[in-house]
Amino acid sequence: MDPLSALRDFTIRGELDKIVRVNDEFRFGSDYTFPCFAETAYRSKQGNLYTLETLLHYVNNHHVKHTEYIQNARTQGIPTVTFPDRKPLLDYLTGKISTTDSIEFVLPQNPKFPDLPLNDFPFSDHQNDVAHHTPDHSFADSKDLNQIEAPVDYMSLIYSSERPLKDREELLECKGRNFYGVLTAATKREEERQRIESQQRKDGLVAKSRLMGSDDRGMAGYGDELGYDPTPKPKMHLKGGKIGEGVPIILVPSAFQTLITIYNVKEFLEDGVYIPTDVKVKQMKGAKPDCVTVQKKFSRDRDRVVTAYEVRDKPSALKTEDWDRVVAVFVLGKEWQFKDWPFKDHVEIFNKIMGFFMRFEDDSVESAKIVKQWNVKIISISKNKRHQDRAAALEVWDRLEEFVRSRSHS
Repeated sequence: MDPLSALRDFTIRGELDKIVRVNDEFRFGSDYTFPCFAETAYRSKQGNLYTLETLLHYVNNHHVKHTEYIQNARTQGIPTVTFPDRKPLLDYLTGKISTTDSIEFVLPQNPKFPDLPLNDFPFSDHQNDVAHHTPDHSFADSKDLNQIEAPVDYMSLIYSSERPLKDREELLECKGRNFYGVLTAATKREEERQRIESQQRKDGLVAKSRLMGSDDRGMAGYGDELGYDPTPKPKMHLKGGKIGEGVPIILVPSAFQTLITIYNVKEFLEDGVYIPTDVKVKQMKGAKPDCVTVQKKFSRDRDRVVTAYEVRDKPSALKTEDWDRVVAVFVLGKEWQFKDWPFKDHVEIFNKIMGFFMRFEDDSVESAKIVKQWNVKIISISKNKRHQDRAAALEVWDRLEEFVRSRSHS
């Protein structure tokens, strides 16, 4: 096997750690050994063939920025992969593409073959006549004949040296094992997915009906942002109750000293962008909303499934049956936030409600000293790097969805 194919094979199998350098050679486990500086079949857009050393160093460092990769390679005296070659090369080595125009398998020059009788060479009839009917010339003329190379099917030579191990069917024939459990688990997972999507569609309809009558709750203007028709519609009388029978509720602090409030929660959870509360207050027209509805999109197709959540900042306004729909709270880190809540202590609160604490990455440890004693998830964001907000918002959604599923099953 050639160096490029061997490297691709080990990369796809996730066995790059088995490639070890010994002096001036790379040992691919116990399978192959190649010189470190051997040229591979991958040609750079600049025209040169990459060496095995260059490709191995790149595939082990493809995750770092190109400038850092260049500096690291120079300190080790290793030629680098050019920036235009990075993506197509990585796609080929990881198996995303099967081939590329940059690959040029070069046939070996003057290949050695076992000595064959003169009669076995595929000469033309005229050449055979010369070979059989010029005894006086002996080997003087045969030197010219030996320079004529027989056509060789190199792929057949490669295939003839390969040793098949197992096919797909043999791989599934494991002693003492059967795959019925895999089928059962896959079936249960699909049934659970369909059940959840069905429930989410129901929740989406409930949320839409609430949005239709949102003007009376101080939510004017939010209908347009969500893509719903904001014109007044007849209200539907909804029955609150256990989780899953109504729109889940997320509680946020009303105090301005917390990062997430009812003013900026929509941008953070729906768009993955943190906007300071004071900035949102200046932008807002009209009175502060009593309730904001946020949505999480689960798929991008036309029949996407949407789960809606109500965000409130006045726990005292909740009715007894509303507390069954509270699934999450953004904590302020102060004991008084939970005053008059219908729970006996923090243990009960965070067993029934998912807790989140938002902080800046460089905040002091003291700011989360009390929170670390509670069963809450601490989410850190940067003060300046807004492109990182999306990852933080997705972490909130992941934790929340996992909690809601576990609570639904309990």
